[in-house]
Amino acid sequence: MEYIYSALVLHAAGKAVSEESIANVLKSAGVEPDAARIKALTASLEGVNIDEAIASAAVAPVAAAAPVAAAPEAKVEKKEEEKKPEVSEEEAAAGLSALFG
Repeated sequence: MEYIYSALVLHAAGKAVSEESIANVLKSAGVEPDAARIKALTASLEGVNIDEAIASAAVAPVAAAAPVAAAPEAKVEKKEEEKKPEVSEEEAAAGLSALFG
């Protein structure tokens, strides 16, 4: 993810998104850059309008969240506590005497 973030930082700053600039951003952040990953990222970003990609990605979560917000809230039903049968002291004593013989 740090590779993508570095490309986004460069784009937001108005700098060219190149292999060298991505490597410099990563080094500045204390990350050891991987040349193969940087090359793959720059190759995948060729011909991509980053502003359009960000705009289309920002719209998708909002559209997905809208039906959830419009859904009616489920009613919470209170469960009545189940009453445990009460045990008399004599029954409890009888149970204890069974344990200790």
